[in-house]
Amino acid sequence: MHVQDTTPAAPVPFYRQTYVQVLVAIAAGALLGHFAPAVAEQLKPLGDAFIKLVKMVIAPVIFLTVVTGIAGMPHLNAVGRVVLKAMVYFLVFSTLALIVGMVVANVVQPGRGLNIDPASLSTREIAAYASKAHDMTLTHFLLDIIPDTVVGAFTSGNILQVLLFAVLFGVSLTLAGERARPVVVFFDALTAPVFKLVHLLMKAAPIGAFGAIAFTIGRYGIGSLSNLMYLVATFYATALLFVLVVLGGVARATGFSIFQLLRYLKDELLLVLGTSSSEAALPSLMEKMERAGCEKSVVGLVVPTGYSFNLDGTNIYMTLAALFIAQATNTPLTLGEQVALLLVAMVSSKGAAGVTGAGFVTLAATLSVVPSLPVAGMALILGVDRFMSECRSLTNFVGNAVATIVVARWEGALDRAALGDALANRAGESGTPSIIATQGKQP
Repeated sequence: MHVQDTTPAAPVPFYRQTYVQVLVAIAAGALLGHFAPAVAEQLKPLGDAFIKLVKMVIAPVIFLTVVTGIAGMPHLNAVGRVVLKAMVYFLVFSTLALIVGMVVANVVQPGRGLNIDPASLSTREIAAYASKAHDMTLTHFLLDIIPDTVVGAFTSGNILQVLLFAVLFGVSLTLAGERARPVVVFFDALTAPVFKLVHLLMKAAPIGAFGAIAFTIGRYGIGSLSNLMYLVATFYATALLFVLVVLGGVARATGFSIFQLLRYLKDELLLVLGTSSSEAALPSLMEKMERAGCEKSVVGLVVPTGYSFNLDGTNIYMTLAALFIAQATNTPLTLGEQVALLLVAMVSSKGAAGVTGAGFVTLAATLSVVPSLPVAGMALILGVDRFMSECRSLTNFVGNAVATIVVARWEGALDRAALGDALANRAGESGTPSIIATQGKQP
């Protein structure tokens, strides 16, 4: 049960709203990148530094949320039930995203008529991505979930390692009973200052967004989009279609509006847009999902897992980009070969979790399954991949927000009144998150 603060929040001036500041930063960064590209390229450390600051607190946020959430569960079998329901959801909608990308690519055919000779393409720039793809086996991925040490789980940057240790430790606390209660109380109290730290770091979001977007425009330039604008536009349109129609339909069936959810998460969406990283908004997403009525245990299990297993935007990109390369190089693919691509993409998209440039690396792994499809064709889209990464991250982010609410409802762990208040913006200003949600459930 979530404790609601009855004290009316003072109105926040528009210029102090996070989404307004990030919007201004994105616009300023884009202008600087266009008119002074040499200067803009030097600002990359601003975006990198902000993302590193956020990643610094991701591990403790996940650990505390999961441990205190599990410790507050009445029955331990609920942990396995939540994970199972989440995995079923992830599998269904990730596969659906792959199919949507494949269907759109066959109907729109964005690569048709380019007539590119694969032999004329340089593979030097994509060699690094291709080499990473060779390490993306399912066995390697599963073994990598297990940390070498407890400390290593918090230093590796692998979300799933932190999640695994947190689940095991939370279960251990529950089994220990009353003797472990002081530990549970301590962790629950520690949650408040950790989320306060998240709020402090979020004040630097406009600076991070400014540096990241300035670098992107300065390095790649708007002009680099001209030749492949059709592919980029097709990808954005397909992702928007998936969010509004597919995820929108799921939202309606669950009892909420996808448009209200997008408005509720506008701060985080703009942050993801500016930084091209959905991880930059992970701590804020977890807090907002709790405020929206999802139980802490469900949020702690579904959100981090979804960041590795529920990559709707990446899946759309993979099938769409793979078929674009086939069309651009005049490489005919049979229905069987396209199905093979889809099946491999289902596995490789999971193995790319935590890999830098995951979308591009996953694409390399997927292309390698069809011998006739030239991996060198990736060079065609390398120049615009950065512009598509924003859309991948945004779609992944929205997909995980929807998944959390859906699984919470399936589990009977959704406070509908709190969800309605949050989406109607009656639970406080979206630009000034509170820590009430993190304290709503006591062990």
